[in-house]
Amino acid sequence: MLEALKEAVCEANKKLPGYGLVTFTWGNVSQIDRESGLFVIKPSGVEYDRLKPEDMVVMDLDGNQVEGKLRPSSDTLTHIELYKAFESVGGIVHTHSSYAASWAQAGRDIPCYGTTHADYFYGEIPCLRGLTKEEIESAYEKNTGLLIVKEFERMGKDPLAVPAVLCKNHGPFAWGKDAMEAVHNAVVLEEVAKMAYRSEIINPRIAPAPGPLQDKHYFRKHGKDAYYGQN
Repeated sequence: MLEALKEAVCEANKKLPGYGLVTFTWGNVSQIDRESGLFVIKPSGVEYDRLKPEDMVVMDLDGNQVEGKLRPSSDTLTHIELYKAFESVGGIVHTHSSYAASWAQAGRDIPCYGTTHADYFYGEIPCLRGLTKEEIESAYEKNTGLLIVKEFERMGKDPLAVPAVLCKNHGPFAWGKDAMEAVHNAVVLEEVAKMAYRSEIINPRIAPAPGPLQDKHYFRKHGKDAYYGQN
């Protein structure tokens, strides 16, 4: 079942160590097949160099394991809530990449200080509030996903315009149209987090990049009038 999708998700997961986004098994990638309503995700706690397509786990959006001998990622319920709410999202990645996780641990949004950020994220990358004791103890992973969804709705953010979020005291989630685009956005998120950290050290009084510059760089790559790249 979904053999091509298993291969794609396995390959996307195996990219994480090479990009420096994970240590040991600290991360996971999934991708959904919208036609069937099923998604494929990394098994929990399996080292990346040992992953094979047949190890991938097939899940439905009710949290049922449809196929696979191994247990799915412990973050599966977070992925489910994002897929259910963000219909434009086709792939999701969670890591503990060090710079993005540092901003999450500090409880800070990542401001848009320059055009690298603006090319991929429209405005700051939000860091959400911490989960309450009740949210942690009742359904931690599900409530993580619900919080992301509710906060994006409250802030009026388009998940494809801001394809990443920081969960306070935890780490980043990123997403895209498929698993590889999600990984791509996670790589950019980590680089942007690193640049923002260094920029604040160099100039503690730094201000975000001017709005017109942010708009120019975002919209030349996204939307109906985009002109970056080839047709």
